[in-house]
Amino acid sequence: MAVDEIRAARQLRLIAEVVAMASECGIQVWLRGGWAMDFFLGEITRDHRDIDWFAWTDDASVLGAKLAQRGYQPMPGLPPDQQLDVLKDDEDLSFNLLRTDTSGRVVVGGGPWAGSPWPEHMLETHMGRIGDLQCPIINPRAQIEIKQMMPVWVPGSPRRAKDLEDITRLQAALHEN
Repeated sequence: MAVDEIRAARQLRLIAEVVAMASECGIQVWLRGGWAMDFFLGEITRDHRDIDWFAWTDDASVLGAKLAQRGYQPMPGLPPDQQLDVLKDDEDLSFNLLRTDTSGRVVVGGGPWAGSPWPEHMLETHMGRIGDLQCPIINPRAQIEIKQMMPVWVPGSPRRAKDLEDITRLQAALHEN
């Protein structure tokens, strides 16, 4: 499969911009989804239609303001307590919001599944890399669990071929390490 190199370069530039901005502001963000897999593997495996992140609910207002200052436009989407969706340079970025419950587990920050736990150890320190660009990513094992369980957690959510391919790639890479 040929990768649209122009789009990939644009998305990598936006990832670098978000990582730098978050670091400057003391905000934690983690790549999730296809880009998290690619940063774990160290290479671009396919085209990506968007850039998916996790961030803390408590940081959402500062994150949204800082993104707006850098030219990101808010997009309609999920409720603002659940996800922050923005657009820049024709690229969609989604920040799924997290919080911790009373026992310290990482849970869904808002919306209809508020308080539902995410996989254990999802936010363990993992730095991914593509070329010279480093980025915090979610734990690859949690990435597999999310891709496997999404159709179960969200009835009606399709089991996508790209998710099955991603699971296979991640499992193979974890087996090698």
